[in-house]
Amino acid sequence: MALEELLQDYKAGNIDLTETLSGIRGHYFEDIGHTIIDHDRQRRTGAGEVIFGAGKTAAQISDIVASLVARKANVLVTRIEPEKYAALTNLPADAIYHDSAELLVWQAQAPEPTSHPIAIVTAGTSDIRVAEEAALTAEFFGNEVMRIHDVGVAGLHRLLARLDDLRRARVLVVVAGMEGALPSVIGGLVERPVIAVPTSVGYGAAFEGVAALLGMLTSCASGVSVVNIDNGFGAGFLANSINRL
Repeated sequence: MALEELLQDYKAGNIDLTETLSGIRGHYFEDIGHTIIDHDRQRRTGAGEVIFGAGKTAAQISDIVASLVARKANVLVTRIEPEKYAALTNLPADAIYHDSAELLVWQAQAPEPTSHPIAIVTAGTSDIRVAEEAALTAEFFGNEVMRIHDVGVAGLHRLLARLDDLRRARVLVVVAGMEGALPSVIGGLVERPVIAVPTSVGYGAAFEGVAALLGMLTSCASGVSVVNIDNGFGAGFLANSINRL
């Protein structure tokens, strides 16, 4: 119930003060025992609360999703492995699970589309899982996404063949493991912001993504910013925020 309706009901004597105060609190947040759901985040930040699935039980995720669905809020659950997804209960029939990114989506209403595309670029095929988390997150928030895969520095001619697409994007998410050089290369070719995503892909000295992270943080390309290792969601979310400026 909207706050205006709640206050009108109280003014008309249809509900008492206790019910009114409870309704006002429920408009902003809801305590379901194991989780306090932030129902006001959409109004404050332009994007509703996203559920981080790792570390939560299937029962907890099911409860949170049910609360959001009841309020007709769009639902995005990240880092939910197939076994946990299979154990979820009472999902909407049209909820979509993307096993390539371990991500669950349900939309009560389509988001407002953006005017410009986002490019999601990977150095190698092994980086696609993280890239898909970024791409699907950006699409969830209403962005057109161009997927450009396997154009890493070991074969730069592959990247140069897609230069027109790279320059058409409003913002670029560049996903790379190993030494993490690709965001610097792309940062020197385009005038758009580049969000670098280090992945844990690589041999021993890659230190599960630390080498790529440090390489990206010390990039000599001026327009490159960096999110955490394997954080496709964070990159996709930030790309949406930039694309809506």
